[in-house]
Amino acid sequence: MNSVRYFIALITLISLPPGILLWFVIHPFARFWRKLGPVWTYAVLSLPMALLMVGVFLARQRLLAVDFGTSPLLIALSVLTIAAGTWLAVRRRKLLTYGLLSGLPELSQHRYPGKLLTEGVYAKIRHPRYIEALLWTLGYALFANYLAVYIAFLLAIPALYLVVLLEERELQDRFGAEYEEYCRRVPRFIPRAVSRS
Repeated sequence: MNSVRYFIALITLISLPPGILLWFVIHPFARFWRKLGPVWTYAVLSLPMALLMVGVFLARQRLLAVDFGTSPLLIALSVLTIAAGTWLAVRRRKLLTYGLLSGLPELSQHRYPGKLLTEGVYAKIRHPRYIEALLWTLGYALFANYLAVYIAFLLAIPALYLVVLLEERELQDRFGAEYEEYCRRVPRFIPRAVSRS
């Protein structure tokens, strides 16, 4: 079990920062990246992302020095948290395909014009994929039970919030009044309670 926990901790630390940082580079500069197109954008960005991943891997002993051990209670909580994230992911994937998720509409609007997602889970919350990512990261942190993964989860919360703000600005630019109306109707993260008449 210890080696599985270590592996989960290491994979989380290697993949989470580049995954979040990629959107800090894409969203604010979407117009620039569109000129390059998706293939060149990801080719250019793959090297710094790979270097970051290698850097985390090389620092793994220091990063994973504090291990709180195996906890059956935390493993049970992690299963529930990951299940909640998976439930949300299944609903999100019905509308947000991998191509859309990987940023193709942001990088190539002419080839992948995209549409504003307002149905299904997107009728309840505007950013289910970020809630899903946080639930999974929390689940991995609880399962792994390493200090560095808990810190990564806590840092991911404000980082993803900033990514959401950047994404919303880009969506406002693309969809204008339609997106403004959608924002008035649908909350960012927490669904509104259903009112009973």
